[in-house]
Amino acid sequence: MKSATNPKASTTTEVAKEAAVIHLYAAAEKIYPRSTFGFFTKWRWVMIWLTQIVFYGTPWLAWGNRQALLFDLEAKRFYIFNLVLYPQDLIYLTAILIISALSLFLFTAIAGRLWCGYTCPQTVYTEIFLWIEAKIEGDRAARMKLDKSGLSINKLLKKGSKHFVWVALSIWTGFTFVGYFSPIRELGTAVVNLGLGPWETFWIGFYGFATYGNAGFMREQVCKYMCPYARFQSAMFDDDTLVVTYDEARGEPRGSRSRKVDSTNHNLGSCIDCSMCVQVCPTGIDIRKGLQYECIGCGACADVCDTVMDKMGYARGLIKYSTQNAIVNAWSHTQMLKRILRPRVMIYAAILVLLVVTVCTSLWLRDPFKVDVIRDRGVMARLAEGGMLENVYRLQIMNATESAQHYQLSATGLDGLVVQSDVLDANHSVLVNAAETRGVPVRLQIPDGSVKSGSHTVRFSIHAVEDDATVTEKSIFLVPR
Repeated sequence: MKSATNPKASTTTEVAKEAAVIHLYAAAEKIYPRSTFGFFTKWRWVMIWLTQIVFYGTPWLAWGNRQALLFDLEAKRFYIFNLVLYPQDLIYLTAILIISALSLFLFTAIAGRLWCGYTCPQTVYTEIFLWIEAKIEGDRAARMKLDKSGLSINKLLKKGSKHFVWVALSIWTGFTFVGYFSPIRELGTAVVNLGLGPWETFWIGFYGFATYGNAGFMREQVCKYMCPYARFQSAMFDDDTLVVTYDEARGEPRGSRSRKVDSTNHNLGSCIDCSMCVQVCPTGIDIRKGLQYECIGCGACADVCDTVMDKMGYARGLIKYSTQNAIVNAWSHTQMLKRILRPRVMIYAAILVLLVVTVCTSLWLRDPFKVDVIRDRGVMARLAEGGMLENVYRLQIMNATESAQHYQLSATGLDGLVVQSDVLDANHSVLVNAAETRGVPVRLQIPDGSVKSGSHTVRFSIHAVEDDATVTEKSIFLVPR
């Protein structure tokens, strides 16, 4: 006999399951970080000022008659103060990237996410945008109240003013970014005269939009879901890495109380459960739950907790920069710092120093010019006037200095070898302007029949007259049968 079923009950169960699934995908709540003051906050603002002065100011620095720092992609030259790098110098860019990565590993092994908390562009611009927001809309409570209020003239004015300043700063940031790849003074003139090219317009708009969106709206979402650093940071942490920590042994059991209450008599820890550490956190986490991947190590919670401890008359340091070993073993500050120079850190530091010294030495000994010898493959060998056999070459001379140079050419390797060129002067030299590349067609000649047939090695010697530097390049001279 079939059992009876209740269709209404089944429908109710299905609705309940669907409601439960929908609840799991609740939208993230907007975070309203509270402003705070303290030692780490001051240092964070020092780094904000420092990074922005460097970023916005560097493109305007002049070096001679050009921009001091310019990555000219169109001309395929990178100008870095007194250095001029060509595509052939890509090895230096690779070395800089490796040095940057190793520096990140070293700093992370010592003190966690210092980069994220103090100098990461996402953190820096989010902090600047929050400062603008607080100045226009008010503190945390005022901003929350404004967002919950209905549409009004006051709300439109405040929101409109805030977004106007945000957009202006974002466009200026995009303009500055493009100024590293296109001369910024010419770029400024083009903006004023409405003469920007399509690519310049695109990148100013794109970088400005990214700044506006990431710092104004996405904020902590970038750190939590888009940045890969948060995902692999645990591989660089160990028990002696300095991170923002909550002293659970001292703080628990937590509980609210007045200043007059003796926490010892009431079996309470130092934490008064005020949630201020959560309110100031830019990613909205509770540091009392332990180290979490969302923590960017900014120290805002440590600053506000110290303020609360001062008001309660308790010792500072309930939330502080410390290590797992220091917390577990109750080490002193000196004992903790002694563990900084551990094998892992020493290895990172040694490799980093070796790379930096190697790159600096290579740059110091770098030739002030480069030469590429390209043999004319269309003409293997040919007879010239006077019974001479000649091969044709093209020398690409790249002047990597900031002044015009004369380069004297000669060749060796075969008896009776003669250098001929229509662009060389009486001294067999050619002028190449500052930071330019010039192609020099050259013919090498020998008396026909003076050497046996086959491939013979010849060497071009190019001497910079003004800099007294010489570069030697090898090629081949073909003698047909």
